Amino acid sequence: MKTLKALGLAIAAALTASQVSAEQTLNIGFTGPLSGGAALYGENTLSGLRMAVDDANKAGGLKIGDETYKVNLISLDDKYSPSQAATNAKRLVKESNAAAVFVPHTGGVFALQDFNVGDDFLIMAYTSVPSVTAQGNPLTVRIPPEFTGYVDAFSDYALKHHGKKLGIAGATHEYAKIWTDMMTKAWEEKGGEIAESNPMDYNKSTDFYTGVSRVIASNPDVMFVGGASEPTGLVMQQARQLGFQGGFIVMDQAKLDEIAAVTGGLDLLEGAIGVVPLSEYEGEAAKAFVERYKQAHGKVPGSEAAYNYLAFHTLAKAMELAGSTDPQQVRAKMAEAISALDPKYNLYSIQGITDKGGFITPTTMAVVEDGKIVRKEIE
Repeated sequence: MKTLKALGLAIAAALTASQVSAEQTLNIGFTGPLSGGAALYGENTLSGLRMAVDDANKAGGLKIGDETYKVNLISLDDKYSPSQAATNAKRLVKESNAAAVFVPHTGGVFALQDFNVGDDFLIMAYTSVPSVTAQGNPLTVRIPPEFTGYVDAFSDYALKHHGKKLGIAGATHEYAKIWTDMMTKAWEEKGGEIAESNPMDYNKSTDFYTGVSRVIASNPDVMFVGGASEPTGLVMQQARQLGFQGGFIVMDQAKLDEIAAVTGGLDLLEGAIGVVPLSEYEGEAAKAFVERYKQAHGKVPGSEAAYNYLAFHTLAKAMELAGSTDPQQVRAKMAEAISALDPKYNLYSIQGITDKGGFITPTTMAVVEDGKIVRKEIE
């Protein structure tokens, strides 16, 4: 009897060891700003990915083909530098065999696109710049919607409600430069005037008084601002302190509710036009995610966290459907993955993916009116 019991224990131990050894590790990479002026932006992005990875691992891992994978998220700081992002991605792929790398800034995405096809990894790009997917990189997925819809909608609203003179006080990183160029073109084509243009480095300063003063001296009706939410809030606050009473067009990287945390409320943001924060969404999936996030982090999540949360779950579903972690096979299953995605993960009601790799998501607009964020229909 003792011999049979010992044999049973030995078999059980062997089975357990076999199950442990059968579990594989899937490495997913992240390179983004985790220090400097955009650190909060980077951490917000990373927090959504961490929640999604935790979901997957708590559910027993990802079943891909005949293997079950535990997901390991590896994050590296690139300080918002495209060249450092490229170095990080090379390291993630070479040393950790990362099947996909999440990147939350345009310059970094462009830098990775120089070699991702040759090095065979998928770029999960958190940027709204159209050219990221328009150039046809077959292993790039753009997560948020193109910002062209925002440029037109925000300009139309500002011209109608605030006036024709625009002062540009946006940031100087790659994404902000592209936004500024498109905003300038759209504003002038719609009959507006650029009163002054003075972009500033949002990533290296907290004192924007000199740059903001120059813009305000041109007496604009509206100011275009935007970078990460924290420095954008400082720019807007300092503009009000210097006497600016007009409206703001806020680049989609910055979020009105996050800016309000910097300015001490929404009063200073009266007349600001921006994207609808996740906290204002009515869908059950969005509400449930907001509550979970608040419990975990003590604050309301922004779109950086939410979009990357749903993007990871979409990536995971595509891997499961492909039965492989091969980037080309995974990319080919993205459309099917969106359709098959559990609704509780599809926080922004993504409708599909374009042939060139952009998630298809409705464009939204919100305006601060009487101290409240009010959702507006886009005409």
